[in-house]
Amino acid sequence: MIRASGITLRRGTKVLLENAEFVVHPGERVGIVGANGAGKSTLFALLNGHLDTDAGQVVIPATWQIASIAQEIDDTDRLAIEFVMDGDTRLRRLQHERATVDADHDGLRLAELEAELFDAGAFSAQSRAEQLLVGLGFAFDEFTQPVASFSGGWRMRLNLARALMAPSDLLLLDEPTNHLDLDAMLWLERWLASYAGTVMVISHDTEFLDSVAKTILHFDDGKLVRYKGGYEDFLEQRAERLRQTQIAFDRQSREAAHLQKFIDRFKAKASKAKQAQSRVKALARMQLLAPVRAASGIHITIPSPTQMPDPLLSLDKVSAGYGDAPILRDVKLSVRAGARIGILGANGAGKSTLVKTLAGELAPLSGQSKEARGLEVGYFAQHQLDILDPEATPMQHLARIAPDTREQELRNYLGGFGFSGDFATAKVKPMSGGEKARLALALVVWKKPNLLLLDEPSNHLDVDTREALTEALAEFEGTMLLVSHDRHLLRTTVDSFWIVADGNVQEFDGDLEDYRDWLATRRSEAPPPAKLDGNGDDASPELDRKAQRRADAESRQRMSVLKKPLEARLKKVETAMATFEARKKELDTLIADPTLYDDARKEERRKVLLEHGEAGKQLEMLEEEWLTLQGELEAIDG
Repeated sequence: MIRASGITLRRGTKVLLENAEFVVHPGERVGIVGANGAGKSTLFALLNGHLDTDAGQVVIPATWQIASIAQEIDDTDRLAIEFVMDGDTRLRRLQHERATVDADHDGLRLAELEAELFDAGAFSAQSRAEQLLVGLGFAFDEFTQPVASFSGGWRMRLNLARALMAPSDLLLLDEPTNHLDLDAMLWLERWLASYAGTVMVISHDTEFLDSVAKTILHFDDGKLVRYKGGYEDFLEQRAERLRQTQIAFDRQSREAAHLQKFIDRFKAKASKAKQAQSRVKALARMQLLAPVRAASGIHITIPSPTQMPDPLLSLDKVSAGYGDAPILRDVKLSVRAGARIGILGANGAGKSTLVKTLAGELAPLSGQSKEARGLEVGYFAQHQLDILDPEATPMQHLARIAPDTREQELRNYLGGFGFSGDFATAKVKPMSGGEKARLALALVVWKKPNLLLLDEPSNHLDVDTREALTEALAEFEGTMLLVSHDRHLLRTTVDSFWIVADGNVQEFDGDLEDYRDWLATRRSEAPPPAKLDGNGDDASPELDRKAQRRADAESRQRMSVLKKPLEARLKKVETAMATFEARKKELDTLIADPTLYDDARKEERRKVLLEHGEAGKQLEMLEEEWLTLQGELEAIDG
């Protein structure tokens, strides 16, 4: 196990951890959470051996191999498939030695190397690397492209694939989902479920954390506090701790009353029954978070629009893209007043292209875009963080776009985005990515837009700020189109979905679970890839019987790799279902006992009924997941 005792970590003059301790058991799935700047990445650097503690010690078993994601990648002419396979350093070392051994002079060593290569999985290495690349969204014809040809986000995916390729006992994942679309994120969840080692993951995506983590380590006032269970369990336990210690009790009470009014207003607003159900669950979770957010002090307020024409914007047979290469073709859509739309689709499908076209940043290649009189667009995308002036303050940024507004009004407005007191007059340069994103959003919504176009607004935000943004967007009274891989944000703030795929944009009649099923069906119906030779050419006509047998073996192996995490997850789901069914039967017996309704057992009765309801909900969710997993397995078997 990993055991830390009495550790102190500093970054400059800031104390991140002081006399902290924690343990991580073999095989655990641990989520690391905390505010931006709390020290999460510094903790990973410590575990990786890249820095030392200021005090105390961390003990990791000497035999453990550690794999982690490199945060940067140099330009290289290395082919993508080779770059990923390089992650298995032992295999590469053996392959290099095998290529240099002279069989005539050292036959014994050659035989040893052949055995070691077999143990290292040399036969299946390329297939494993291909499976990682496919799972993370790469097309087969991209396997033989140089790393330098990929954009920054796709290079980070290559770094992730390389880390997963490495044999390891401890896997350290720092924000692995930042550059993934929903399809790749769901694949990664399944991959991690079948991983045999210990996983420690830093993520601000709460649904990803809840799916992957079974233990939470929370950076809390210089300590690491351990919570049993996933992220939702952490929320409940931490909320209870805050209540018990009476932190900001009055603020919590006001926040809870505000949220109850908010929930009553919005819980039935979703346009479809399944989406409405997701909205109710998500908002109930927000109510649970009231004391947590009260302690964090982050409260974002987005001003209401002054007018709302209908429709706001429409595209008529629009083709959109860059140069002479359209990504979207003959798009016909209308954005109605009050619409709250989530935009789904794989990376590269054209989601950002669609949003840029709607925002007017990208002129249509053909067709017509019509704007209503009075349209006021607020467009947020990640590149806007880059145009912030690092030497200016939040106050100076806002004053530049509102030069005639009183200073106190500007301060009040910035305070609603967490920039109060001296923070409003501090330079942007040393701010975290999340703080810069908050400032960029504040500048975007200053003019009270009636149409918000948001492209991954929650990237780089810590959990507390994400929750504050989620509430602010859910309360926003205008129209909103949202691109995000944050499922909680989507569930809570949108009423319907569009899918961008195959050059088209279509309404999607369903919720995120239906979208997951749509993805599984789409994968199962995809045509098999062509077999490529070393130059990327189709070598299928040249396959002889021996090569065909090998291709068949590799195909079976790929199917096995695809099925393995699904079967492992299915087994866990079935075990959990049996546990909840057994407990529900026990609770049924208690509920049927007339003495439970005596006044003396009032508190026990409340707990029994509450647990019975929760067990029923958990069973329903597990049954849905069981059906989905069975469907995915059947799709693989064809």
